[in-house]
Amino acid sequence: MNVHILDDWFDTLRSLPCFDALQSHDVTVWTDHEEDIDTLAARLADAEALVLFRERTAITAPLLARLPRLKLISQRSVYPHIDVPACTDHGVMLCSNQHAGTPSYAAAELTLALMLGSYRQIPAQTTSLKAGQWQMGVGRTLRGRTMGLYGYGRIARAVAQTAAAMGMRVQWWASDEGRARAAADGESVAASRGAFFSESDVVSLHVRLKPTTRGIITAEDLAQMQARALLINTSRSGLIETGALEAEIERGRIHAAVDVFDVEPLTDTAHPLLTHPNVLATPHIGYVTEDEFELQFTDIFEQVNAFADGKPIHVINPEVAPGG
Repeated sequence: MNVHILDDWFDTLRSLPCFDALQSHDVTVWTDHEEDIDTLAARLADAEALVLFRERTAITAPLLARLPRLKLISQRSVYPHIDVPACTDHGVMLCSNQHAGTPSYAAAELTLALMLGSYRQIPAQTTSLKAGQWQMGVGRTLRGRTMGLYGYGRIARAVAQTAAAMGMRVQWWASDEGRARAAADGESVAASRGAFFSESDVVSLHVRLKPTTRGIITAEDLAQMQARALLINTSRSGLIETGALEAEIERGRIHAAVDVFDVEPLTDTAHPLLTHPNVLATPHIGYVTEDEFELQFTDIFEQVNAFADGKPIHVINPEVAPGG
């Protein structure tokens, strides 16, 4: 098949062992990000299979209408960026392994790195040292503080294990069902939503973005956080009410460590989450490791080959017949 891979910004996939799985296909790798639909349609005119890097490119009905040869989209995890009904209408099968029971340990590690980086002022201390000014301030210790994890999922539980090993107290908040599971597992669930935000020294978000969770973290929630508390978001920017985090940060009361933004790639260097001294920001690198790519794209390339063999796996819209 003619396979196109989008948004491999650092041309990483060709260097990974899993890439050998595509050796029987004609593969084109695009190493830049393109949003213009005319340019995308021209690039992908001969594509029969499209491989995605998570949500880096939105697959919309207008784009699909201009890709008559496309038969397969292969990716991993959730797919809010893909118009699934439009895929079905155009005879395009979506295959996406939901990796049940396998958390992104890379994302969990970044969450912990952001927490440590913020509390110990690592970026600012490094900058000060390189400028010949030695220390620039006094950091804080995490041991004995309360880690509040919002969302009782796989990544959050991986974060909780390490936080507890560091001597932090861990408490939870989630949906009704999530809180019930946490309580059944013997975990500490906050007495109320207000108590969760007001009693946590660190609040970390680990919730999937979908219509029911968009804006689930409100300005009122952030206002209840204690002075100098840290909010970490390595999940999705849309979980927070639009503008609420920026407004709270501008008050100078809380700190934030964020890996996700409303617009990505974010190139506006004047954005308040990039300029405020209370914010530690990274460019959506939660899952961006060679190890994680090998894990994810092994699944993705297996889906391509299974489709080519007429036996598709991890199918999201099974009403589309194999091979179109």
